[in-house]
Amino acid sequence: MTVASASERARTPRFPRYRPWTVSDFNDSSVAGADTSVTIEAAALVDDELVAAFARLIPQLSSSSPAPDADQLGLVVHGDDTVLFIARVDGTIVGSLTLAFYRIPTGLKSWIEDVVVDDAARGHGVGRKLNEAALAEAQARGAKDVSLTSRPSRETANRLYQRIGFEARTTNVYRFKL
Repeated sequence: MTVASASERARTPRFPRYRPWTVSDFNDSSVAGADTSVTIEAAALVDDELVAAFARLIPQLSSSSPAPDADQLGLVVHGDDTVLFIARVDGTIVGSLTLAFYRIPTGLKSWIEDVVVDDAARGHGVGRKLNEAALAEAQARGAKDVSLTSRPSRETANRLYQRIGFEARTTNVYRFKL
């Protein structure tokens, strides 16, 4: 039996990149407030449109984090362990979600980060569709579970996560700033 070295494994993607990945199945008009013109896709390239969308969206997510530039977005879009989902309404990017994967000795896990929907598009099922696409991708890759955090003040988002099926965990989350 041949065992690949860690550097060989790092160079060989374990999972194929699913590009482009349009999720028309999540355009479910039975969801209250759903807008059937919403489409979800995995970003396949970084262009001026994507950079401009993040310049508009990130300030709605965080006042302390600057919007990413094209190089930073490229690391996410082309990373083997990340999928950047974008939501479009009538062709315009109105939301995004980053799904990150990591392998530990007990299995493959995934984490949802930086979910943001443009103020003007909220309440129309965009956040739900982004999350459903991420959950489908995580399941397709064999992840054990998907985790996320959400500030308690984000009451609407927290209700959405619970309706989708996320369960609050009794744990402490710690952060060490570098």
